[in-house]
Parts: sequence; structure tokens; C-alpha cells
Amino acid sequence: MVAGPGELVTAVKVDVKRLHESWMELIFPRQRGTDDTVLGKWKPSTTGGKLRYRLWGLVGLLIVALLYPLAVVGFAARFYAERLDSAATRLGIVGVVLLTALAWGILTLGAYLREFSDQGVLAVAAASIVATISSALAVVFARVDGRPVTVLLAYPFAVTAITLPPVVAAFYSPTLASVVFPGSESLAAWVLDNVLFVGGLNDYIRSNFELQGGAYVLMWFGFSLPVGWLLGLTVSLANVIRPSPE
Repeated sequence: MVAGPGELVTAVKVDVKRLHESWMELIFPRQRGTDDTVLGKWKPSTTGGKLRYRLWGLVGLLIVALLYPLAVVGFAARFYAERLDSAATRLGIVGVVLLTALAWGILTLGAYLREFSDQGVLAVAAASIVATISSALAVVFARVDGRPVTVLLAYPFAVTAITLPPVVAAFYSPTLASVVFPGSESLAAWVLDNVLFVGGLNDYIRSNFELQGGAYVLMWFGFSLPVGWLLGLTVSLANVIRPSPE
């Protein structure tokens, strides 16, 4: 059922309120979920305390304005992550490995039966190995108890299972290589010029490293880490604002 505009506005107000209260509770006690309690929300009684309380609240408004869009991404990421996790739980680690290997194996067999070149078949086979290993590692780390392990390891390997197979396949497919490698170089140049320019880090990387061979794999694996961490953190943020029902 699709929520109407009024319900959507109400939900956003509730989310923003919870996020701001969570921020306030980092320093001040009894801030979140106290509307229906006897004691109510804690507020300072001294002049200095009131000033600190208000200043911290103003900073929190800015933080909330920056974080809430990420939380919206987290809601969507959590939706799909929960369904994938549910499927992985039913299948088990061995089941995930077998299903992934079966799916990619069918693709490899299809490439062979359609009389692809030897390079094309090798490309699909190499991609299947990478996808299978990455998927298995994502499931293993997701099963480990604790949100930090899930964020630090499970999400990055899940991203790797998506981004790395085409890169590995490009080593065996000239057609794929003509797209993947130039695109990788353009992305690397943008990151060096717009992200890693602090302290001349981009000049150091350009002087000491060349983007060729296995460096493409390392580059995309390196990208999967912050992307996976960002997804994991947005899901964690979504859980803080609107805990997922158990």
C-alpha cells in the first residue's frame, strides 16, 4: 500500500525527531522516546547547562540535515539486504555457494555452447569464480555476530561480488576490456583529482603506481570497501531511526 503525501510527511517528521533525539542523547540523558513516560525528556536547569543544550541541539539540526538523506538510502538498502539475508539464511553458506556457482556455471556453459571464443568462455568462467568466492565471504561475515563485522566485511564483499567479476572477465575478453579498462582509468583519474588530492597524495600515486594488470582488480576491490562501508553505515543509521522489526 502506497502512503499518501500526508503520511509521508508525518513519517519524515517522526524520523527526523528520532534522529535528533539520538544525537542529543550522545551527551544528555533521557532524550529519546520519553514523550509517554512519567519523567519526560530531561532538560538542564542551570544557565550554562541550557546554553550547552541549545548549542548541541543546533549542531544536531545541521547533522540531521546531512544524515537524513543517507538514512533514506539506508531504508532502501536495508529492505533489499534483509531479503537477501533471509534467502541466504534459508540456503545456508553451502547453498549460497552452490546456487551462485550453478548460475554462473550455466552462463559459462551457455558461452561455450554458443561457440564463444576461448577468451570469452574464460572471461565468464573467471567472473564466476570471483562472484562465487565474494558471495560466500559476504555470507560468512554476515553470519558473524556483531554489526561492526557486517559493516566492515560483509557489505564490502557483497559489493565486490557485483563489481569485480566484470573486471576479471575483461582480462579474457577484448570486447569487455575495451569498455571496462578505459572506464576504470577515467574513474581513477576523477578520484585522484577530486578525492585524493589532499597532501599531494594523487601525485604520489601517479608517480609510483601504474594502472595495469592486477592493479585494476586492486582498484575495484579498493572501491568496494568504502562503498560497502557506506551502505552498511546507512543501514545502521536507518536502524537507529527506525529499528527493523524482529
